[in-house]
Amino acid sequence: MSALLWALVALPLTVGTLLAIAGRPVDRYAPGVAVGTAVAALGLAVAVAFEHPRVEAPLLEGLPAGLAVDGLSGLMVVTVTAVTAAVLLFSVADIGPGEARARFFGLMLLFSGAMLTTVTATTLPVLLMAWEVMGATSWALIGYWWRDTERGDAANTAFLTTRAADLGLYLAAGAALASGQAGSLAFEDLTATTGAWSDTITAGVIAAAFGKSAQLPFSFWLSRAMQGPSPVSALLHSATMVVAGAYLLLRLEPLLAQSGWGGQVVAWTGAVTALVLGLVAVAQTDLKQLLAASTCAQIGFMVLAAGAGAVTGGTLQLIAHAAAKSLAFLVAGAWLTALGTKALPALRGAARRHRTAGITFTVAALALAGVPPFALWAAKDVLLAGALEDNAALYIVGSAGAVLSAVYSAKALWFVWQPVAVPDDREQPLPYAARLPLAALAVACAALTVTSFPPVRDAVERVLGGEAQPSPYVWEFALSGALAVAVSAVVWIRGPQLLALPSPITVLASEWLRLETAARTLLVNPVLRLADALAAFDDRVLDRTVEGTARGSVRLAQWTNAQAERLVDGTVEGVAGGARALGRWARRPQTGQLHQYLAQAVAAFIVLAVVLVLVR
Repeated sequence: MSALLWALVALPLTVGTLLAIAGRPVDRYAPGVAVGTAVAALGLAVAVAFEHPRVEAPLLEGLPAGLAVDGLSGLMVVTVTAVTAAVLLFSVADIGPGEARARFFGLMLLFSGAMLTTVTATTLPVLLMAWEVMGATSWALIGYWWRDTERGDAANTAFLTTRAADLGLYLAAGAALASGQAGSLAFEDLTATTGAWSDTITAGVIAAAFGKSAQLPFSFWLSRAMQGPSPVSALLHSATMVVAGAYLLLRLEPLLAQSGWGGQVVAWTGAVTALVLGLVAVAQTDLKQLLAASTCAQIGFMVLAAGAGAVTGGTLQLIAHAAAKSLAFLVAGAWLTALGTKALPALRGAARRHRTAGITFTVAALALAGVPPFALWAAKDVLLAGALEDNAALYIVGSAGAVLSAVYSAKALWFVWQPVAVPDDREQPLPYAARLPLAALAVACAALTVTSFPPVRDAVERVLGGEAQPSPYVWEFALSGALAVAVSAVVWIRGPQLLALPSPITVLASEWLRLETAARTLLVNPVLRLADALAAFDDRVLDRTVEGTARGSVRLAQWTNAQAERLVDGTVEGVAGGARALGRWARRPQTGQLHQYLAQAVAAFIVLAVVLVLVR
């Protein structure tokens, strides 16, 4: 079984890399290869979900690379691979032959493989590597149409925002190493840390998770991510990158609980995000922006569950949301391709003209609204029961967020089902490759409801392990379902004019609370100004100092060269002249006459004798 686990993560990563590298020459074959790979990965995911294999390989000294499938990661790998297969099958029709299909499908497989590695990682080093690959491939996918500068800017915004938050994971890993208490940086060892080290690890994990899952105050990057192709939005928003942070918090819930403060911070951030981003979704007039804001809000419920210790409810919410949100984004993409618009007023009657898309979108919207008998209705009650056990105020805020889910979902449905002035009720059928995944995801939105009720819920709870979770009462299911139906009906009957708010509030909400503007004002612009100041200091001070020093050095060298050359040349010439003079003097006694040599010898002996006498 360990070989199957290696194959599960290696298959999409390897095939995705090969497709991306091969490029345009294999565009023709890329869709079939990618869909086949996704289906094979789904089969492997189902196999390992039942067997729970664990593998380990050497990575760094004392820090092995570990992968494992347990209850939570088993449910996640099946969810990720199933949604990936559905999205890639839809993409066969959505990403036409004229596009760079090998690059698209290769990056999608790489993205999926990185998410599979993330959910099966058991140590921080492996998680960090997968986390980075996921961020890089999301940047490439959001900016897939890179010639459009607006899309490129959107990709950069998403990447830089999440990348800044990702530094929290490095902080957590560094603190775990510095503490000396976390062993091999395995997740289960993180709870062994104490004191300030434990708080640092917790803070780092929370920051990284909030950034990846677009929770407040990082939510704005998800709005910019809508510039990518619709299949990218469907995969990114449903079962992969955006839920990675929520998954990490659910996985490390014991660390949050141990900190004493982490759980409350996480729970309240999730609850406030669910409420505030629900209001943002209500204010949107663009369908993809509405769905993006709803993603932040729906993931807020998962984050709330992680903070409140309701791991079972958070997991059920994650799985149900993956089916509903991927379905909603795929239909939005189909309408964008067919009608060339995402604006809700321009989508009036879209569901009537495209009945298959309209019916399946209705299923997704009703599921997001929490209307029975769809899965998010029951899953949300399971996690809110855990919130109620923890804090009644959390339950109230979460319930208010659930009501807003019904409001924005009913608003979207109202527009797409409204009759138009010139009706055209003829169905424009989607290609078979697009209809099949829509139908499958719609069925999943209803079928997954059973997971929130005994005995299936009890089985899921046993698979996830941990302590028993609070169970919602029947009246809670009935109340939330009735409330969702009533709110949806009121919005449907009265129309969007019912949702009119004071203009300043509407503008603020429609612009995503101007979070990006705030981030640019408080962080980006000061950093850019500091960079400009440092660049100016470099140009005007450092560069001039270096250039002045260089010029001075050259002048000193020239002066030194001139002075030293004159001195050395004079000395050498003097020595040479002296040597020549000595040579001339030495040649004078060399006459060749014997009596002169005898006289010279006598003179030398006399001098020597005088010296000897004087020395004595």
